[in-house]
Amino acid sequence: MQVLAFHSISPRLAKSRAKVYVEVYVAEVPIMARGFGKLTAKKVEHLSKRGMHADGGGLYLQVAEGGSKSWLFRYKLHGRARWHGLGSLRDVSLEEAREKATDARKVRRNGADPIQVKREAEAAARIEAAKAITFGAAAKRFIKANRAGWKNSKHADQWQMTLLGTDPNGKPAKNDYCKTIRDLPIGAIDTTLVLRIIEPIWVSKTETASRIRSRIEQVIDAAKAKGEFKGENPARWKGHLDNLLPATSKVRKVRNHPALPYRRLPAFMRDLREREGVAAAALEFQILTAVRPGNAVAAKWDQIDRQTSVWTIPAALMKSDAEHRVPLSKAALAVIDRTEATKDDSEYIFPNTKGRPLSDASMAAVIDRMNELERRWIDPKLDREIVPHGFRSSFRDWAAEHGYDDPVAEAALAHKVSDEVIAAYKRTTFFELRKRMMKDWAEYCARPSSSDDTVVPFRAQS
Repeated sequence: MQVLAFHSISPRLAKSRAKVYVEVYVAEVPIMARGFGKLTAKKVEHLSKRGMHADGGGLYLQVAEGGSKSWLFRYKLHGRARWHGLGSLRDVSLEEAREKATDARKVRRNGADPIQVKREAEAAARIEAAKAITFGAAAKRFIKANRAGWKNSKHADQWQMTLLGTDPNGKPAKNDYCKTIRDLPIGAIDTTLVLRIIEPIWVSKTETASRIRSRIEQVIDAAKAKGEFKGENPARWKGHLDNLLPATSKVRKVRNHPALPYRRLPAFMRDLREREGVAAAALEFQILTAVRPGNAVAAKWDQIDRQTSVWTIPAALMKSDAEHRVPLSKAALAVIDRTEATKDDSEYIFPNTKGRPLSDASMAAVIDRMNELERRWIDPKLDREIVPHGFRSSFRDWAAEHGYDDPVAEAALAHKVSDEVIAAYKRTTFFELRKRMMKDWAEYCARPSSSDDTVVPFRAQS
């Protein structure tokens, strides 16, 4: 330490300067020299005398009767001494206790109460824990809350299968896409976890991956509205995942459903009309109306207007999210009449034994049975058994070769107009033209046998 000389100045000035030098020196003295650090790890271990043992700076080791030891921080608040527990010696070492005491002194310097600060932190932690919810629980809650708004029960079933991994009967779904995140707190889900689910199927199952992404996004948005998720939604597409994955329009592949050449429709319809049962009737109705199989089996009695011979499918049930009016031919109405003769209390025209709509698979099973004895109803190009959805392709080919323009046929199939410019100017659904077209289509399907529609195609040569 530098020796200070004050003999050459006045006594009063010397006393003032000496005070400054002493204060600076004391501030630079190590903690140990200022009454801190009185305890050592070895001393702490061997202390057995009951009472408070000061380390300095307000930190004490308390030795209780029986030998248990714990750390306390002593401070004054409003003139009264308070003791702040810092933990047991078993859990908190001497070094850790000193760090906690330092933090407590900082709290006091800021004018706060360390005990109150700790209580508030613990309360906040309890609130966060109470708000914690797993992704699976959040998804289940979302489905339950929105089920009433989904007029098509299959919509809820699809949500359940893709997010919860179970079918409507509670059995494991074929593909459990969200298994990796279902038991995680929803607040822990990040972009990496979302990508782990959708990235592997983004190209091979683009439509499925896109729907799963959208569903995860909606579940997280709902949780965010409840305060259970903070930050940006990791499943958001625009401005987020669109920077990491190619657009669906660039990777989506057109899937060709095995279809019957339209010239063979009359022969198929004759075979089909010999079949009995609700599923066979539903398949005939689907062919005559050219709708998607899912719309056919979900048809309800209150959607049919007998006076105008129109079936109105609500927008919520349509892939295009727009209401679709289907002109019903006499043949299509005849199918409804036959079904009505055995009508029960179900709201569906083609119900299963439980009163719910048939599944698409039930109509495909009709075709399976029609091919049991002889493999007649196959797609000659794909060499595969035809499926219900393929009849829309048969109808489209028939319309093109029988003088119906593309817009009319596309409107009948309820296809979205891909060209945005054309869509902006399109103001009609060609309903009157479609009435005539569906009448012609029904008559074509019922026409007498000819050489064209009785030919059974040979297996395609490889």
